[in-house]
Amino acid sequence: MKYLVRDKIFAIGDDYWIEDEQGRQAFLVDGKALRLRDTLELKDPQGRVLVTLRQKLLSLRDAMTIERDGEPLATIRKKRLSLLRDHYRVALADGTELDVSGRILDHEFAIEYDGELLAHVSRRWFRVRETYAVDVIRDDADTSLLIAVTVCVIRMAEKEREDG
Repeated sequence: MKYLVRDKIFAIGDDYWIEDEQGRQAFLVDGKALRLRDTLELKDPQGRVLVTLRQKLLSLRDAMTIERDGEPLATIRKKRLSLLRDHYRVALADGTELDVSGRILDHEFAIEYDGELLAHVSRRWFRVRETYAVDVIRDDADTSLLIAVTVCVIRMAEKEREDG
């Protein structure tokens, strides 16, 4: 299933919808302005919070956390040694890891678990410049987690570019 994201609306405080392939509203990204740190909530169409995304404070390396029901679900960090491609490691609460690699700022990257492709993020499917897709490959994948990982790594890469 492909989910469509309109790229230029990633500002804190902005809310925006992620749509499914049929154009139905699938997820609301609710940007919480007035907070001490970056906080976003990913909600279902009925307004229920699925996951919360937070920028970690006082981290030696930039990191973001994803929480579900107030419990840590994942921590995302950029890998230090990356030559040609961007690499991020997603440490899940159960001790497993996801690997995110590709050209993050170009919105061309993959999310994998143990070498198996879970989702592919790409702009290639669209002519509209500000739109990209998150193509969730596995039917049994945690879609809200994969969408949250996508939002986190893009935010982290954009922040690094601004600070760099």
